Parts: sequence; C-alpha cells; structure tokens
Amino acid sequence: MNFIRGVIAGQAAGPQPTGAETIQKLCDRVASSTLLEDRRDAVRALKSLSKKYRMEVGTQAMDHLINILQTDRSDSEILGYALDTLYNIICNDEEEEQDENAQKQADDLGAQFTEKLIEDPEHVTLLLTLLEEFDFHVRWPGVKLLTALLKNQGAQVQGIILVSPMGVSRLMDLLADSREVIRNDGLLLLQQLTKGNAAIQKIVAFENAFERLLDIITEEGSSDGGIVVEDCLLLLLNLLKNNSSNQNFFKEGSYIQRMKPWFEVGDDNSGWSAQKVTNLHLMLQLVRVMVSPVNSPGATASCQKCMFQCGLLQQLCTILMATGVPADILTETINTVSEVIRGSQVNQDYFASVNAPSNPPRPAIVVLLMSMVNERQPFVLRCAVLYCFQCFLYKNQKGQGEIVATLLPSTIDANSISAGQLLCGGLFSADSLSNWCAAVALAHALQDNLTQKEQLLRVQLATSLGKPPVSLLQQCTNILSQGSKVQTRVGLLMLLCTWISSCPIAVTHFLHNQDNVPFLTAQISENLGEDERLVQGLCALLLGICIFYNDNSLENYTKEKLKQLIEKRIGKENFVEKLGFITKHELYSRAALKPQPVFPSPEQMLFDHEFTKLVKELEGMITKAVHKSSEEEKEEEEVKKTLEQHDSIVTQYKELIREQDAQIQELREQVKSMAAQNEQMQATLSQQLAQIQQHKDQYNILKLKLGKESQSPSSSQGDGSQVNGLQTEELSQLREQLDELRGQHALLQTQLGDKDALIDSLKSSAQTESPAGGSDDSELLQELEALKNQVQSQLAEINQLKKERQELLRKAESVSSDTAPPSDGTSDAVRAELESRLAAQTSETEKLKESRAEMERQLASATSTVAILQMEKTKLQGELQESKKEQDDLLMLLADQDQKITSLKQRLKALGEPVEDEDDLDARDQTSEDEDEEDED
Repeated sequence: MNFIRGVIAGQAAGPQPTGAETIQKLCDRVASSTLLEDRRDAVRALKSLSKKYRMEVGTQAMDHLINILQTDRSDSEILGYALDTLYNIICNDEEEEQDENAQKQADDLGAQFTEKLIEDPEHVTLLLTLLEEFDFHVRWPGVKLLTALLKNQGAQVQGIILVSPMGVSRLMDLLADSREVIRNDGLLLLQQLTKGNAAIQKIVAFENAFERLLDIITEEGSSDGGIVVEDCLLLLLNLLKNNSSNQNFFKEGSYIQRMKPWFEVGDDNSGWSAQKVTNLHLMLQLVRVMVSPVNSPGATASCQKCMFQCGLLQQLCTILMATGVPADILTETINTVSEVIRGSQVNQDYFASVNAPSNPPRPAIVVLLMSMVNERQPFVLRCAVLYCFQCFLYKNQKGQGEIVATLLPSTIDANSISAGQLLCGGLFSADSLSNWCAAVALAHALQDNLTQKEQLLRVQLATSLGKPPVSLLQQCTNILSQGSKVQTRVGLLMLLCTWISSCPIAVTHFLHNQDNVPFLTAQISENLGEDERLVQGLCALLLGICIFYNDNSLENYTKEKLKQLIEKRIGKENFVEKLGFITKHELYSRAALKPQPVFPSPEQMLFDHEFTKLVKELEGMITKAVHKSSEEEKEEEEVKKTLEQHDSIVTQYKELIREQDAQIQELREQVKSMAAQNEQMQATLSQQLAQIQQHKDQYNILKLKLGKESQSPSSSQGDGSQVNGLQTEELSQLREQLDELRGQHALLQTQLGDKDALIDSLKSSAQTESPAGGSDDSELLQELEALKNQVQSQLAEINQLKKERQELLRKAESVSSDTAPPSDGTSDAVRAELESRLAAQTSETEKLKESRAEMERQLASATSTVAILQMEKTKLQGELQESKKEQDDLLMLLADQDQKITSLKQRLKALGEPVEDEDDLDARDQTSEDEDEEDED
C-alpha cells in the first residue's frame, strides 16, 4: 500500500521512475496482490494514468484489467475502475485540441486496442454480462466501453453481439433504466449497434424498440424536447432506413398514427430553438423514409394511404401554409409532402384542394409555383417546389389535365393567377433557372399523356401588341434559336423532346415550321466547345424523335428525306456520336439516380430524372432508325404488316376459342345447376312420398278405430210379451218420441245420400285419371269404398231399430184397445220394462248419431287428403314435364356445341394444325380394349 501511495504522490528521494516503469509496477501489483484492497488501489492508479500514458497502459495493463473483470465480479468498485481504464485507452475522444496527425494517430491507437480486445469474443460477451449489474459504477462504464468498441470496430463487434445469447436483449434493457444517464448513453450505444446491420435492426425492432422510443419522445416533449429526442429519432432512422421488414412492422403496429402529434405547431412560430429545428427536421426525414421512392411500390402506397387516413398529410400541409416557419424546415416539409403524395391519387387530389390562407384564397400549388419562378427565393426551396410539382403530376393524368387546362384559351381567367400562367411566365423570363424549372415542370404535365400533348398544341401566346399570337410550340423554338443561356436551351430542348415523343401530331406541327430542321442540323453539324456538347446531343435527340415518330404526312420532311438530310449534312456516324453526348455527361448519371432534383449549385441543374429515362428508352431506337435504309424499312414494314395480320388472325382465333371456352363453361355450369335441381326434385319427391305414407298410416289407424266402434253391441232384445197397463198419456209420449226418431232417421238418411253421392263422384273422378296416378290413388278409393260399406252397415242397424219401434207401437195400440184394467203390479212392471227399452234405444240412437258424425268427419278428412294428394301429384307431374323439357333443351345446346367444335377442328386442320378426332380416340380406345381382352384370353 505504501509503495502504491508513493508512486502516486511521488517521492522526493531518489530518481523518479518513468511512466512505463510505474505502470509496470502497478500491473505487477494487480497480478500478484492477494488482498482485494491492494488490487483496487492499483487499478485506481492505472485509471488515473490511462489518459496521459494511453499507449503504455494499453499495452501492459489490458490483460490484467480483463482478468480483474473475470475474477473480481463481487466488488463493483474495482469493476468500475477497470471499465473506466479500458474506456480511456480505447476511446478516441480527446478533450484538448490536436492537429490532424495527432488525431489520426489517436484514432489508429484506439482501433488497435479495440482489435486486441475483441480478438477473443468472450471478452465482448463478458462486457455484455456485466451490463446485467444494476450498480451505476459498473453499468455506466460498461455502456460507454461498448459504445467505444462499436465506434472503432463496428462490424466485428456487431457480429460478436449478434451471436451472443441474449446479447441484443441485454442492450435493449438499457432503455428501461430509471437513471437517465444510462438510458441516454444506451441510446447512443444502440445507434452504433444498428448502423448498417439489417439483422440487428430487425432484432432490436422486435424487442419492442419502436414502442419504447416513441414513449421516450413523448415524455421528453416531442419536437420541443432536447438532445434525447434527437438521439431517439436518429435510432429510429437507423432501424427504418432501407429496411422493408422494419418499415412494415412500424406500419402494422400503428406507429405512423403516433407521429401526427409531432407536427402540431401553434400559430406563433417565432423564435424556434436550434434543437427544435433539428428535431423537426429528423421527424420529417422519418416520414420520408416510410414513403421513399426507393421502397417497394406496394409498401409506399400502403404508408401513403395510412398517412392520409390518420391526418398526417393534412398536418404537414398545415405546416406548409403556416407563417413564421424556418426556411430549412419549410424546405424539408415540401420535400416530405412531395413523397407522401407521389403516385397516390387520393393524396394528390387532397393536395390539389389545399388553399393558402391568403385573401383571396389561392391553391397551394399556385403559391408554391410563385416561389419556384421567383429568383429571389433560396435555391434549395425552389428545387423542393419543383420536386413537389413533379410528385403531384406523377401518374396523375387528372392533375396533368387540370394544369394544361389553365393554359387553354377557353379556361383562362384574367382576374386570377393560374398555374399555367406562372409556368409560361417562368418559361420566358430572364432568369435561366426559372426557364429550366418551368420547362421541366411543363414537361411533367405532358409525361406519358398523349391527350395533353395534343391539347397543348392549342395554346396561343400574345408576344407583342399588333402582332398575331403564336403557338407555345413555336415560341419555344423561337427562343431556342435566339441563342440564350445553356441552361435555358437545355430546359427547352427537354420540354420539346418530351412533348413530341410518341405524338405524331406534335411532330407534324414541329416540322411544319420550315426553320426548325435547318436550325437543328446546323447545331448538330457545328464543332462547338465542351459547354455546347450537351445542346448538340439534345438537338440530335430531338431530330431523331422527328424521324422515329414521323407519320410521313409532310412531303418535304418524310422519314426518308430526313435521313438523307442527316447523311448529307451531318453524317450518320457523327449524328450517333453527338447523340451519345447526353449519356456521357457527368451530370446525367447523377440525375438518373433518384427522382428528387438535388444539385450543389444552380449552374449544375441541367438534367431531370424522368428525362433520363426517356433518353435511355429512345437512344437505341433512334440509332437503329437512322442506320436503316429505305429498302430495309420497307421490308420491315411489310414484315410488320404481315405479323400484324398474323397476330390479328391469331387474336381472332384466340377470341373465338375463348368465347367457346366461355360457352362450354357456361353449359357446364348449366349442367351442374340442372343436376342440382334434379337432386333437389328427387329429395322433394322422396319427402312427398314419405308424407303420403304418413297419411296412409293415419288413415289406417282411423279405419281401425272406426271398425272397433262399429262392432260394439247395438241390438236390443225384444220379447213378445204383452204390454199391458200403459196409460193413454204414456202412449202418446211414446208416439211423440217415435215420430221424433223417425224425423231424425229421415234427416240422417238424407245426409247419408249426400255423402253417397260425394263418394260416387270421387270414385268416378279417380277412375277417369291417367294410369300415371299410380296404385296409391286406387288404394285410397278402396279405403273410401270400405268406409261407405261401414256407413251402410250403420244404416242397416238403424232400420232394425226402426222395425223394433214399430213393433212396440203395435203392442201399445193393442194394449189401448183392451178395456179390462190390469192390476197395478203388472202395469208397473210393464211400464218399467217399456221405459227401460226406450232408454236403451235412445242411448243406442245417440251412439249411432255420434258414430255417424265421427264417420262424416273421417270422410271429410279423407276427401281433403285425396284432394291434397291429387294437387301434389299434378304439381310433380308438371315439374317432371318441365325438367324433361329443360333436359331436351340442354341436349340440343350440346349438339350445337359439338357441331361448332367439329367445324373448328376442320378449320384448324385446314390451317395445318394437328388435331385428334374423337373417332381416332375411340378407335384407339377400342384397340386398347381388344388388346386387353386378348391378354385376358
């Protein structure tokens, strides 16, 4: 301990040891001391010397420090000293100012020590395990050390962390640390970790990084937050840029909706802090990453739709039209809105409806174009407005038509400024940059839109008082021939090439001016300087377009005559060489990289991205067209016509075959439908048969019940005994009762006759039915006949009762003629017997009435059942006839189809196509069957 203190404090006696000697002694003490306190003091001393003697500490003490990290895990203080010492020798951040050579040496030294440390991947794994320690003095130095390692040797350290178990998860836990210092340094660590490594970016994203980062941004105040918000946004950019998987995860997780509150700015936009400008700039870049043109079209369209639905686009347009917004934020907002609406019809329509808060209100497009053609505006802002206008017109034929319509005479409003007027004003202004921007903007209004190219030919311009108006096309060529600045001429030539390409009518209008072709040939044939080479190449391209899209409507400027002119005045090889000047220009390849016009200075603003694609498409075709002779062209035209005819014939046959396939498919569908209907009818028929069987069973049950009732004893016994002692009043009562019974009997007889007539009519109708009625109807008629027989048996019983009553009446009359009064006992007995018989007969009569009524109800039910079955039978017969009719129609359709197929096969045979007939196939099948039978024999 005294030795270490002496080393640190310095001793006056004796020669002072050098730094290397001191570090060597401290390293020996770390390696040999058995007491933890001694080792701790030695490591503390190495930490104090590590910045001044970085080389010595790094070369001598690194292994001992790593050993301390492995062996002294229980003491957080010595771990912290060791980690701080390693950080000091690896980190390249120097507080004092150094010259470039010294800084380069320091960087090289940090890289060397980093490489030495990560030679063993277990050392990085050890640092990751130390991050699990919650102690501040261990965790914070560990975070800083890993960050320094990633800065010096990012790819190697990323690879080690990627294969380390739970390596990325341990680093993600730093974002949840309650200590802001560790959390903030954890953000810096994750920034270095996610640079350029898509695999780690995906792992971090799926470790819920988006949710945590957005929560931190919200907690820190969004755009009004500090440096922590900036670090979160930089990490989000690392995770999302050029990573389609993370972009899709961000969109599907509804995190785009959480970006909208970032752009809610108030009315008072004065006094923006530098940090707020930086934060908002990064937020706009984050939106652009999601809708970048380099992303897949499907993913971009999905994000654009989401941004419109959640109101993010509306919020950006609010910033766009707000006052007091800093220029760089306004420029980045314009670029962001441009990519949000690019290629999205819904978003483009919304942007067209946005008005600036002016009096009177003006469309946002008009306000932006006013800035573009204003030479006092910043260059980057004018480029952003041009990009916004290009994105508004990209794949937007509706918007293109609206812009061109503002130039037509019928739609010009003298009281308001339109987009077309601003473009024309910029096209012919004295500012060459305005000329170029207006020409490119107008060219985008014509891109891939033949209708608008033809409509723009109608535009007339008033050049000066007293002179007739000239067309816009003529005015462009006039300015071109006046020899203006190179930038202006390049812009006009790009506009003319875009205008007349794929439009023979525009080519004719251009060639109709007798001065245009001589001007182009003169420009191409001259030997001019380097600055004019691009103009010569564009003139060659314009003349080549006049040849390629020429419809030979002008006799003096047909394809052949123009090629002869090139051969005489310019030379074919020279023409092709001048045409190649365009693609060989250094600014051509830069403009072809991405749609956004980004130029270091206004003078280098020469090429448009869409125009580079047009040049790439036309250059080869124009070269071939110029080298072809008239005979080759004639032969090519003949071959082309022959191919067109052949293609037309093939197309006709294809359409015919397609129609027949459709008809066959339709017939198959009809067959399937009829088969389904047939199955349904069969099921219905089975159901009806089951119902008929059920009715039969019910009828049989009723018939059995009726038979049992008819077999009940109903006869009354009669005796031949004399009825004596009946009084006259009793006899009169008996006569009245007998008359009443006679009347009831007559009524029942009448009703029975009616029922007999009904049964006879049903029987006759059943006999007149066709034999198709089946055996079920005959069985029902037999059962009705049996029911009628039962009724007749009941009638016979009633007649028997009638006879017995007449006998009683005769006996009563004989008793009344007898004068001798009978004895009281005999009279009472006779009276009692007579009353009992009358009561029995009365009850029998009541039972017969009830049985008669029940039989009438059963008869009515049977009659209704017969009627229902008859109706169902008629309905089924009708459906059967209809099904037979439909099947006959289908057979006729199939016969017609077979006839058509046969005729088509004959036509194909006539054309030389191999076709196998059904007869050949049948013969082949029959031959194979015969061979199989022979094998079996």
